[in-house]
Amino acid sequence: MAEHKRVPGRRRRVLRTAACAFVALVVLGAGAALFAWFRLNGNIKSVDIDARLGDARPPAATDGSFNILVLGSDSRGGDNGSIAGGDTGDTARSDTAMVVHINQDHSRAQVVSIPRDTLVTRPDCTDPSGRTVPGAKRAMYNSAFESGGAVCAVKTTEQLTGLRMDHYLQIDFAGFARVVDAMGGATVTTAVAIHDKDSGLDLPPGEHHLDGRQALAFVRTRHGVGDGSDLGRIELQKQMVKSLLQQVGGNGMLTNPVKLWSIGDTVTRSITTDSALGSVNSLVGLTQELKGIGPDQLSMVTLPVETAPSDPNRVVEQQPQAGQVWGALKADQAFPSAVVSAQPENPAQAAPTAAPTAAPSTAARDTGKATPKVTPKAGTAH
Repeated sequence: MAEHKRVPGRRRRVLRTAACAFVALVVLGAGAALFAWFRLNGNIKSVDIDARLGDARPPAATDGSFNILVLGSDSRGGDNGSIAGGDTGDTARSDTAMVVHINQDHSRAQVVSIPRDTLVTRPDCTDPSGRTVPGAKRAMYNSAFESGGAVCAVKTTEQLTGLRMDHYLQIDFAGFARVVDAMGGATVTTAVAIHDKDSGLDLPPGEHHLDGRQALAFVRTRHGVGDGSDLGRIELQKQMVKSLLQQVGGNGMLTNPVKLWSIGDTVTRSITTDSALGSVNSLVGLTQELKGIGPDQLSMVTLPVETAPSDPNRVVEQQPQAGQVWGALKADQAFPSAVVSAQPENPAQAAPTAAPTAAPSTAARDTGKATPKVTPKAGTAH
């Protein structure tokens, strides 16, 4: 009988121990989740653009569609100086600018790349320190970010496009390289060799899986493609966007907790957002809304431009095509077919529509050397 009574006692102790262990795991798990939430939230830097700009802006769409201004900063501060090369002093410009339009049911995205050398009318702005930055006519588009930071970049873009920029995302050189590494690299394909001593890119023909530093050089190179202008570089950036987008949806990283944590930690340490996106909950919500958009649901064009009459090294919007592009986004419609068909098939063909008024640069002359063709790895739209 005594032996019979001891067995349930041991069982009760085992059950009690198991229950305590379970509770401990739950508490530890909740603590880890709370730590992760605070860690990721603390990583994010944000700017209250809505408060700074007030009501003097284009109205927000009422059909569910929205726009995001995505900028790549060429700041050499912090880790950027060691991997970016070159020198911009103490300033930072928008090396990359994309207006991303999400359609009303969030099933498709359209992207318009704005060449940084586009001449625009920059409005009066207030910089991050509160200092007034006078507006300017025929200013380079990327001078808005350099002069007045994120708020001025948004204000200038809204004036250029006539569209409300509902959200803002910014990433710098080091951040981009870290994100690519966290995602496991990016795959691109080149038909001929690309060599650019300025960006450090040195690729023989063929398919290449690039790490973060190589991917950064790939999206920054311009002397190794086309006429050496920013337009060829934009074509490389389009390919990189589609490659990374395909990788997100194709390798199960969104279902791998360890991988997801690594990417989340890296991304949140690498970006600056508007205040509405300045939390983990908001970013996760945005990701969930857009999870159905892959390379096949993405259309990308470069803003139609032509050589500026006042400067052969600058471009201006080509009309009426540029207006048609912005009008299509405002109406939540596809890009005009004439604009899409006029886009270059590869970076070697990228050049302003109008011929320069001055003699072409050495990079644009026929040197007898093969020009590089880059074939998008994912998707077909440009």
